[in-house]
Amino acid sequence: MNNIPAKRSSSTHVWIPIGAGLFLVALGVSAAAVPQLRLLHILQALIYVAIVILARRNNVFALGAGFTIAVVWNCLEFFGPRLIQAGTVLLWTFLHTGQVRHVDTMMVPLAAIGHLILIFACLTALFNQTTSKRKWWKFLVGGVMVLGYFALIVAIALPR
Repeated sequence: MNNIPAKRSSSTHVWIPIGAGLFLVALGVSAAAVPQLRLLHILQALIYVAIVILARRNNVFALGAGFTIAVVWNCLEFFGPRLIQAGTVLLWTFLHTGQVRHVDTMMVPLAAIGHLILIFACLTALFNQTTSKRKWWKFLVGGVMVLGYFALIVAIALPR
C-alpha cells in the first residue's frame, strides 16, 4: 500500500497487540458472563483484530482506528455509566473478600488499561511513520471509519 518503507517500531509489534489483547480478554469474559452481549462483543472484537493485523503492516488507517476507538470507548465508560470506577470497586472488593459479583463490570478496568496502552502505542507508531505527509489525513479517516462501524454495530447488536 505504501511505496516508501516505514520504520518498524515495537509499538506495532508488541504494544498494539498487548493493548488490543487485554481488551479482547475483557470482551471475551464479558460475553461469557452476559450472553445478551455476545453478538455485539464479537462484532466489536473484529475491530481489534483488524487493528493488530493492519498496524503490523504499518497501516496509518489502523493507527487512527485504534487510537480513536480507544479514546472514545474509555470516555464513554468513564464519563457515561462510570463502569471503569464501578469495576475498580468490584475488583477491590474481590481482592479483599474473594466475592465475585458482576464479572462483566469487573472486566471494564482491564479493558480501559488495554485501551490506554493502545492509545499510546498507536500514537508512538504514528510518530515513527515516515511514509507520507498525508499520514494525518489517513489517521483521521481511520478514526472516522471505526466510529462509523462502531455506531453501526451498536445500533444493530446492542441489547434493548
